[in-house]
Amino acid sequence: MFSIFDYQMMQRALELAERGIYTTTPNPNVGCVITQDNKIVGEGFHYRAGEPHAEVHALRAARERAAGAIVYVTLEPCSHVGRTPPCSDALIEARVNRVVCAMVDPNPEVSGCGIQCLRDAGIQVDVGLRQVQAEKLNLGFIKVMQTGLPYVQLKLASSLDGRTALSNGQSKWITGTEARADVQKFRAKTGAILSTSKTVLEDDPSLNVRWKLLPVEVQSQYDEASLRQPVRVILDRKCSIPTSSHLFTLPGHIIILTSKNEPSTRNYLISQRERFFEKDNVEVMTISNVEKGLDLNMAMQMLARKGINHIWVEAGATFSGSLLEADLVDELIVYQAPKLMGVDSRGLVNISGFTAMEQVLTFTLTDVHRLGNDIRIRMQRP
Repeated sequence: MFSIFDYQMMQRALELAERGIYTTTPNPNVGCVITQDNKIVGEGFHYRAGEPHAEVHALRAARERAAGAIVYVTLEPCSHVGRTPPCSDALIEARVNRVVCAMVDPNPEVSGCGIQCLRDAGIQVDVGLRQVQAEKLNLGFIKVMQTGLPYVQLKLASSLDGRTALSNGQSKWITGTEARADVQKFRAKTGAILSTSKTVLEDDPSLNVRWKLLPVEVQSQYDEASLRQPVRVILDRKCSIPTSSHLFTLPGHIIILTSKNEPSTRNYLISQRERFFEKDNVEVMTISNVEKGLDLNMAMQMLARKGINHIWVEAGATFSGSLLEADLVDELIVYQAPKLMGVDSRGLVNISGFTAMEQVLTFTLTDVHRLGNDIRIRMQRP
């Protein structure tokens, strides 16, 4: 069904799509290549939400050479009017001959509609070329569309014996500069960085992307002014973080998730309203309590409705354990240093004890990568 040339062109489209991984969220990463007589005549990728889609950029580059051409695109062309016109209409108007899609749009309300529009216009459409690779570029977008929940990556850093800090709380630095730079890359790709009031009170972190710490290859693609800062989300059930915290002094949107059931919440909102709400970048949202604290499933659903489909979590052992026990973690990313910190040091995650091996949480190892003197281990829930 697909030729060697088809595979080559879709690979090129995937490479183009990857150029948007730091800028497109909450929109998907999409690349497009247009060929005529086995030669590329136009290509493009989606750069930012609200701006032209990949197909439009490629059509503008191809101009009149798009007539009778073959189009390779990593995601089904859109068929609905959003912030930009439908790409399926643009392809039809350009009179292309064939469209090759890596995957169908996962949005159940529009899935397959763009393909059908093209076929109704007499355009040949073939679907499924390099689908697995295309899906990996848009894990958050796909998960939100299919489940209403964001894709969650839990970041952990530990010593060789699985410790995250000394008994007195000291933890800077377990890992080296290369590993910390790698964390900045992951932060930059996500829609939100999630942490807790405990982490804010103990560490007073920035929880943002620091351009100067990004690897050189990323700095060469994006200047500091164009770098998109993820939303910073703080779970603060008892309204304990002060507005003097460092994260409030930095630009970028902040969401505080607090409990609607805590007696302190109403007084907190009243007392903090002037200081929080005079800042356009701070938003306070209330959610329900469950037995062990805030309803984490509800929190994730609310964030997804806010347009956040990919979350990077940096928090302590207790919250990390709660996320794992609630089955809300899609991927574990563990940075491990060749150090031994001792039995009295703090552990990696706090989860309930098990009485049988069949009960333990099991993951599928997907990647091991060396970063200086440390390693990064990536795992997914099976």
